[in-house]
Amino acid sequence: MYTGRLIFSQVMDFLPKHAFDTCVQRYHGNYRVRHLTCWDQYLCMAFAQLTYRESLRDIEACLRALGPKLYHAGLRGSVSKSTLAEANENRDYRIYADLAGVLIVHARALYKKEDFGLSLDHTVYAFDSTTIDLCLSLFPWAQFRKRKGAIKLHTLMDLRGSLPCFISITVGKTNDKLALDDLPLEPGAFYIMDRGYIDFARLYVITKRAAFFVIRSKNNLHYARGAYRHVDKDTGLRSDQTIRLQGLKSAKRYPAPVRRITFFDEQTRTRFVFLTNNFILPALTIAKLYKCRWQVELFFKWIKQHLRIKTFYGTSQNAVKTQIWIAISVYVLVSIIKKRLGLELSLHEILQILSITLFEKVPMAQVVTKSYDKNLEINASNQLKLFDF
Repeated sequence: MYTGRLIFSQVMDFLPKHAFDTCVQRYHGNYRVRHLTCWDQYLCMAFAQLTYRESLRDIEACLRALGPKLYHAGLRGSVSKSTLAEANENRDYRIYADLAGVLIVHARALYKKEDFGLSLDHTVYAFDSTTIDLCLSLFPWAQFRKRKGAIKLHTLMDLRGSLPCFISITVGKTNDKLALDDLPLEPGAFYIMDRGYIDFARLYVITKRAAFFVIRSKNNLHYARGAYRHVDKDTGLRSDQTIRLQGLKSAKRYPAPVRRITFFDEQTRTRFVFLTNNFILPALTIAKLYKCRWQVELFFKWIKQHLRIKTFYGTSQNAVKTQIWIAISVYVLVSIIKKRLGLELSLHEILQILSITLFEKVPMAQVVTKSYDKNLEINASNQLKLFDF
């Protein structure tokens, strides 16, 4: 019989504790803290994410019911609703934002050879945002519309492994284009975006940084065709052109030539027009790159369904950002566990298993793999038969 550590402790072993302590010291997170340290706060919030708790009272009731198991899980401070609420309210959310950044670096190193559907040597990113609705009376700082509050999650996702590598949290009324100013640009990388990010001055910055963009064009674009390349229309391609912008403002903001590719999707009966500053890759590859952008949409759908970011435990801006960054760190942590243990299960399946086994003393590798089922089959085959027929 296994008498070792709790699964929750085994999960937290994959989190670099030294890096966490560095983040805490950077922002003086434990300054004059007596009861609930930043590590205790993180464990409580990670527990809430992994077990789908809905409120601070829910977290408090469940943790107190575990009794002495809390000590073996690594929790040293007393857990109460008021103490946890105060910690989320006052401790700098950047502690957990920096921790998520450290985990993302580790995860990207593990997934750097992952296949995302196209064999390219370049790094490919998808950039998009999602809106999380809030009650304006409870979150007055999150202005969106006259009677509605919201925040936006601007996310840059590395398509190898579907990992978020840059996230910016803003109020709902922030224009998506402004998020391009903070985008970390990597020479030689591709940035795939929807047409809501069309801003030719900012797109020209990407070109000057020796990076590439693929973006869907708007219908009212004014341009002059300079060159034309033949395409195979059986593949869905309709045109491959080199153009120059002719709009009064757009021509000044983007003085270089642009490649314009038209593609018709037979399944959805939709015509797509793409703009890119890459003139080397085949036109069909550019169209397929844009199709990969939907991975960031799937990421948004996944975290809204499986992580606690639609119901918040606090109403201040710091509390909301703390919860979001801890949710993202849990997502990345589970991705790291999946890769290091070589698991074939999806992240959803792993989270479902962890949610009901966190405080059992079983080897985690046995729980999240099929080895447990195999042991059951072996034991069943050795069972003596009661009847001969």
